[in-house]
Amino acid sequence: MDAEERRRGILELARRTGSVDVSKLSADFGVARETVRRDLRVLERHGLVRRTHGGAYPVESAGYETTLDFRTTRYVPEKQRIAAAAGELVGDAETLFVDEGFTPQLIAQALPRGRPLTVVTASLATATSLAKADAITVLLLGGRVRGGTVATVGHWATHMLSGFVIDLAFIGANGISREHGLTTPDPVVSEVKAQAVRVSRRRVFAGVHTKFGAGSFCRFAEVSDFETIITDTALPLAEAHRYSLMGPQVIRV
Repeated sequence: MDAEERRRGILELARRTGSVDVSKLSADFGVARETVRRDLRVLERHGLVRRTHGGAYPVESAGYETTLDFRTTRYVPEKQRIAAAAGELVGDAETLFVDEGFTPQLIAQALPRGRPLTVVTASLATATSLAKADAITVLLLGGRVRGGTVATVGHWATHMLSGFVIDLAFIGANGISREHGLTTPDPVVSEVKAQAVRVSRRRVFAGVHTKFGAGSFCRFAEVSDFETIITDTALPLAEAHRYSLMGPQVIRV
């Protein structure tokens, strides 16, 4: 097996399992650990993985995106803390946009229930979870439903959003970086997110530390578009400070 074949095998394994370990890859492929580390450096330069201490995880791209089911198994305690912190930021907002994805779904569950709210979402899971809440009116965006995330996309969704003025939007992304802003692999998803950013008075990004420094195919917003970023404490404090210098308050929970 040559280096190119081995790197393809490493990337396929990372995408299938969610992460890879240098020691295990060394044993599986019968090469030295330094060879594996070199392979991971090459894959990282190509924007396909992000290295961690002792391994790497795949970066979502135009050709690869995790499903909603997979996301419900990764960093769940961190996502729950992020969602709880997001719920505390609603303030006096009456109209909310809640993005597609697992973390926004948890945010929806953390919204206050004691007063009337109108929630706009593309996520069928979020709409279903809020539908029985007495004080919450749910508006589900129309359009084609993507199987992986069970959320609507397309011109029906963006046109519907264009007619709203939303007090507060909770936005997710596949990647966020100081160089490229907020990104996502699919252009139709990017259009929905960009429209939500445009029509919202306040915007909050919520995502785990693995999103930071990653860049995907389609940029839909800049870091400076957001008043607040909520992530977990695995994002280094120094890196959080660098993002805060671009405008948003960064909350680590």
